Amino acid sequence: MGRPLIAGNWKMNGRVADGRLLAEEIAQRMHRARETDEPQLPECDLLVCPPFTLLETVHRALAGSGVALGAQDCHPAASGAHTGDISAAMLADLGCSHVIVGHSERRHDHGEGDALVRAKAEAALAEGLVPVVCVGETAAERDAGRALAVVTGQLAGSLPESFEPERLVLAYEPVWAIGTGKTATPADAAEVHQAIRGALAARFGAGAAAAVRILYGGSVKPENAAELLRAPEVDGALVGGASLKSDDFWRIAQAAG
Repeated sequence: MGRPLIAGNWKMNGRVADGRLLAEEIAQRMHRARETDEPQLPECDLLVCPPFTLLETVHRALAGSGVALGAQDCHPAASGAHTGDISAAMLADLGCSHVIVGHSERRHDHGEGDALVRAKAEAALAEGLVPVVCVGETAAERDAGRALAVVTGQLAGSLPESFEPERLVLAYEPVWAIGTGKTATPADAAEVHQAIRGALAARFGAGAAAAVRILYGGSVKPENAAELLRAPEVDGALVGGASLKSDDFWRIAQAAG
């Protein structure tokens, strides 16, 4: 495994003052860790993905900290008559390096299918952004024994035809574990991550598959992060609610070392 990635998805939370304070707390921890080694600098890459309204504020607060900035979605078109949408070019202009696409809350709340997710990922790549492509099954699909088929099917339909492995991140987020307090066991996570890695190898080759970071997401907390992050083929975490508290986010990051 390469260097882990711990990404925080703030979802639809925070006003400007809240976002500034949270980003400043994370940045200050990074600065102190570099200067004094206390608290210890996490041995992973950090990424935060605030709502669109906070991107500029958070970008300023994170300046010089080494923490990357991402967005939570983008439109597949570069510009045009798409009221209320944001293009990948606009995100790059604000200082983003990453963008989440295909999160289950977009797939289910907005009816986004694999083809649209793929188009968004391609738009992100065209603008120099790293897409964080999300896949995951519902509780009903898992109970029916279809978890692997659903996830690999989403993967097949959502990935661009070509990409540089270092410029793509995948996130496995079982829908039944997002915001519910339920968490996949390390064995559950490993099984799905191994299936994802195998599907990547079959389509793009073993070398490319090994270089893609696959994150686990779904009720990741400081208390379970170390165990989940040690599971085979888990290269980091996409953190939801716990990323809204700097102490929790930092503890999860330190668990990745």
